[in-house]
Amino acid sequence: QKQLVESGGGLVQPGGSLSVSCEASGFSLDYYAIGWFRQAPGKERVGISCVAIDGESAYYADAVKGRFAISRDNAKNTVYLQMKSLKPEDTAVYYCARHKWSFCNSEFREDEYDIWGQGTPVTVSS
Repeated sequence: QKQLVESGGGLVQPGGSLSVSCEASGFSLDYYAIGWFRQAPGKERVGISCVAIDGESAYYADAVKGRFAISRDNAKNTVYLQMKSLKPEDTAVYYCARHKWSFCNSEFREDEYDIWGQGTPVTVSS
């Protein structure tokens, strides 16, 4: 069964850091770009970052640019999202998703992603 499983979410204070992971099973990440999305309470899900198979071509939404960093370890079949300088408005459920192709872009179109994880909640609060 092809699936993505996120982990690492939790409660963090404003200004703090947190890293979330996305592990794939049932398929190899070697051939696919991976994206991160988030859905804040009462809001629609939005794309925040994605990384191509080379691990170098990465894109970020303006809201997280300079604070979040996406990376991948294909040997571990895992993609990471390192978050720093967290703000209360970063509170959301964070989802990873498999892109249909090996590359991605900053449009973060959900119809270009075909496998989604169940999400991991991140709460930024004092």
